[in-house]
Amino acid sequence: MNKTPIQSIKSINNNNVFIKRDDLLGESFGGNKYRIAYEFFKDMETRNKDLIIAYGNNRSNLCRIISYLAYKKRIPCYIVSPSDDSGDRIDTFNSFLVNLTKAHYVFCNKNNVADTVEKLILDLTSKGYKPYYINGDKYGKGNEKVPVHAYYKVVDEIVEQEKAINVNFDYIFFASGTGMTQAGLIAGNINHGKKFKIVGISIARNVNNQILKLNIFLNQYFNTNNYDYSNNIIFDDNYLFGGYGKYNNEIRKEIINMYKEDGIPLDPTYTGKAFVGMKNYLSKNNIENKNILFIHTGGTPLFFDFINYISEKY
Repeated sequence: MNKTPIQSIKSINNNNVFIKRDDLLGESFGGNKYRIAYEFFKDMETRNKDLIIAYGNNRSNLCRIISYLAYKKRIPCYIVSPSDDSGDRIDTFNSFLVNLTKAHYVFCNKNNVADTVEKLILDLTSKGYKPYYINGDKYGKGNEKVPVHAYYKVVDEIVEQEKAINVNFDYIFFASGTGMTQAGLIAGNINHGKKFKIVGISIARNVNNQILKLNIFLNQYFNTNNYDYSNNIIFDDNYLFGGYGKYNNEIRKEIINMYKEDGIPLDPTYTGKAFVGMKNYLSKNNIENKNILFIHTGGTPLFFDFINYISEKY
């Protein structure tokens, strides 16, 4: 997998700020979920499975990538897709691309995900398939180790790039949702002697739930038993702005300014929220004169959802 570029942008709170452009990675608009999906497909092939089941709502970047790669590999793909907390379900460019690749959506509510997954696996198995559910069992447990490896390797990549551009990063920021990316970065950072401060900006979960989830990921990855990795975890849930998929005027302005000043697309669900969270975190904690790396985790189709929405209002 090719390295993604790191570029310098404007200073924030007297810090040197750089962006690692994982949105330019691979195919289907790239992003962190391209790296993670690659690990899932590799594991699926090792286990000799012939059908993939993903999980995510209509905004999901991971579902977009998995449906694309499944189509390319001629592997049947199903997506268990819950509605929003409000019970609503919106159409997005991501869901359009999923439908374009002939993946099968299986809709549910958040309170019946496990039952939906179990019923789907049983039905597909009865038809002769060997389904691979990316999250493990019906409760979403048991396959945590696989996605963590994607961003464990990215830390090696960042360390190499530091040498090439003659910069030593002090902090790494990014949007943290499922925890897969953050767990990988923490694991890689542990491997490098805790070189960086790894800061996940929440796009949905509260801090207690995410610390619990990250500990599960890390214990699975390192084959440890209930070890507490909390001292390695920095997770900020102060910038949820109402929850998953919600945003405010500060995020709207940041997305517009980032495009006008640097030509970089952010989105209101993931990267825009994380970037605003990072700016506030640096100011609130009086962090100055440091080298900051923001990982752009992708989501370009959601940028166009945002543009489409604001163009109707202005």
